[in-house]
Amino acid sequence: MDPSQENAQPDQGLDLSAVRSKNMPAGQGGQAGSAGAGGGQAGGDPNAVAVPGLVFDVDESTFTSLVAMSDRVPVVIDLWAEWCEPCKQLSPILERVVTSYGGRLVLAKVDVDANPRLQQAFGVQSIPTVVALIKGQPVPLFQSALPEPQVQAYFDELLKLAGENGVTGHAVTGEAEPEPAGPAHPEAEDALAKGDFDTAENLFKAALANSPADEEAKFGLARAGLGRRLIDQEPADLIAAADADPKDVEAAKAAADAEVVSGNAAGAFSRLISLIRTTTGEEKESLRLRVLDLFEVLGADDPAVTKARTALMRALF
Repeated sequence: MDPSQENAQPDQGLDLSAVRSKNMPAGQGGQAGSAGAGGGQAGGDPNAVAVPGLVFDVDESTFTSLVAMSDRVPVVIDLWAEWCEPCKQLSPILERVVTSYGGRLVLAKVDVDANPRLQQAFGVQSIPTVVALIKGQPVPLFQSALPEPQVQAYFDELLKLAGENGVTGHAVTGEAEPEPAGPAHPEAEDALAKGDFDTAENLFKAALANSPADEEAKFGLARAGLGRRLIDQEPADLIAAADADPKDVEAAKAAADAEVVSGNAAGAFSRLISLIRTTTGEEKESLRLRVLDLFEVLGADDPAVTKARTALMRALF
């Protein structure tokens, strides 16, 4: 992450995805998941993360909740001190830029004098230092006071990285109004329910072209792709074929699809991630993409997805 700033630190963080409705995963006919740790579901929106504010203070006693929050929404951390003049210049810029994203980021402020263990944990040598958390993993951003356009450039890159790792929730404060109920894409959902997966895919893709951050469209596109891949397939046959040749990448991907719709998501992820550890090149990448696609199908808060994310990161890095 380097928006051409000489004071930037190197990015050392995360490199931081006859079959009809009966073959869709149980419980996936509507919105994905429920809110997980680090912020409850707000207004019935599964992508909303309840926060005390878009900008808030954090200390050593509350830091664990911040880590949990970063599973759902990227967390920017401003490490500062009262005596630090550059901190006083940077802090209002950070608050203004974070607020401008409308909840796609939150800003946690850490007074390093009052929280020396957090300063040590992040390896802070000078302040101000700005880092981020994505799924509990630190992402170094920059040190010193930067102009507002450069701060925004860093946060734009951070959001891209977060999206690649499935962190696409949005923070809402207690005053936020609930979003309207009902499907966001009724025509696409109707096509999906009828088993017209090609039409559903086209409609969801069109929605994403207009709004790349549309979580409902991402969820729908993933379900449509799964349904299309499994049409006229017998899940038990796909699983048996992969079991007979565990090194066959295409068979493993098909079997993982079948296991997800059969209610064995943990087995699907175990199958794919085991192969990721032993493959290279295009095969490894195709397996990674299938895992991410199935994450979308199940939703970020599914326990199998939460566990598999950690296993996937270990397998890749």
